[in-house]
Amino acid sequence: MPEEEQAWFPKDEVLSYEEMLRVIRVGAGLGIRKVRVTGGEPLTRPGVADFCASINEIAGIEEIGISTNGTLLSKQENGVSMAARLVKAGVRSANVSLDSLDGGTYQRSTGRDLLPKVMEGIDAAIDAGFRSIRLNCVLMKNQTEREFVPLMNYAWEKGLLLRFIELMPVSTQEVLKEDHFLATGLARQLIEQHTGPLVPLPNFKTNGPAMYYAVPGTEQKIGFIGAMTNLHFCESCNKLRLTSDGKLRPCLGSWLEFDLRSVLRSGCTDAELADFIHHVVARKPKEHDFRDNYQPNRRMIAIGG
Repeated sequence: MPEEEQAWFPKDEVLSYEEMLRVIRVGAGLGIRKVRVTGGEPLTRPGVADFCASINEIAGIEEIGISTNGTLLSKQENGVSMAARLVKAGVRSANVSLDSLDGGTYQRSTGRDLLPKVMEGIDAAIDAGFRSIRLNCVLMKNQTEREFVPLMNYAWEKGLLLRFIELMPVSTQEVLKEDHFLATGLARQLIEQHTGPLVPLPNFKTNGPAMYYAVPGTEQKIGFIGAMTNLHFCESCNKLRLTSDGKLRPCLGSWLEFDLRSVLRSGCTDAELADFIHHVVARKPKEHDFRDNYQPNRRMIAIGG
C-alpha cells in the first residue's frame, strides 16, 4: 500500500472475469481443485464477490480462498460486509496480512495508517464465518521481534492461525540485506524464549509450504514459511499463478512467465488452451531462483501472492 503513484495496466491488457473463468474451467478439467484470488489487493476490483460465486459454480473446483490486506473486508453494501458477501459466494478461507498490532509500526511498514480498518476487517471475517482465517506476518529484523508475543496473543484470543513468513526478493534484493532479513529459524528461537520449546506438527497441513508448531501448554498452532532458509521449500509446490495481465507463471521465484492472454484472445479452442497450460506445468522448475542472485522482473503486486 505504498503512497507513491502506482502504474496500472491499461484496461485492454487486463484479463476480464470471463477470461479468467474460462481458464479456471479448463484448468478444473485438468485437475485443478483449488483457486486463490490474490493481488495487489483483490477486493479493490469491482464485482469480485460475484466473480468468486462464478468460480464456485465450476465443476471440479473444491475450494476458493482469498488473500487480502484486510482493509476492505468490513466494507458495507446494503448492510452486508464484503467478508459476508465473499462467504456467501463460496469463499472458505482468507489470508490476511498483519505485520504489526502497533499503529505506528504498521504505518511505517505499509505506508498507510489503516491498522484500525484491518482490525475491523478481521472481525468482519470472523463474524462472516470463513472456515479458515490465517494471519500472515512478514518477518522483518529489528521490528518483528517486538511483535511475536502481541501477535500470538491476538491470534490465540481470536482463534486464528498465525504464520511468520521470511522476506523474499520478489520485488527487490534489498530485503535480503542483513539489517532487513530475519530467518524463520531465528524467529522460532526467539519465540521459544517466551513459550518454551515449540512442538513440531509434521502432519498438520493447510495446502501450503508452512511448517507448523504447537505452542506448549496450549492448543495454539503457529506456522513458519521459510523460502530462503528451508532447503526443501519447493518439494511439494503444485501452484500456478495467473497475473492480472494474463501471464501464467509456474513459479513465484522464477523469471518464467507465459503469455496466456495472447492464446486466449487468438480464438483458441479449450483443447488448445489445455495444451498451453500443460506446457507451462511441464516447465515448472524444480526449485525457485531466490538463492541465485535473483533479479526481479515484476513487483509482487503484479504477480499475486
